[in-house]
Amino acid sequence: VQLQASGGGLVQPGGTLRLSCTPFGFTLDDYTILWFRQAPGKEREGVACIGRSDERTNLADAAEGRFSISRDHFKNTVYLQTNSLIPEDTAIYTCAARSRRYGTACVFIGKFDYWGRGTQVTVSS
Repeated sequence: VQLQASGGGLVQPGGTLRLSCTPFGFTLDDYTILWFRQAPGKEREGVACIGRSDERTNLADAAEGRFSISRDHFKNTVYLQTNSLIPEDTAIYTCAARSRRYGTACVFIGKFDYWGRGTQVTVSS
């Protein structure tokens, strides 16, 4: 496992979670980092992306206004802050890393160098 997503759990509607994406053996500064999620019976969907320069982020429509993505260079970690969670956010959340060789665009399609082991987020009362 070269990427680990963590921070998931059970939360009530309206709650918050901060998910972390941590690498093993390399620095995330060299990569565009993306968060995806997959709910039972549904296809995987992109959630958020942060470019190598940190100045460029992209949020899916479902995440806009509620989620945010950021980097902590010192901790070599990318975070997905999830707020105002709703039951429809229930899914396994996974992070992926894309190096320059696969492009620099902050988009949810294309090739990736690394995929992380996911973390379960359950939003339920």
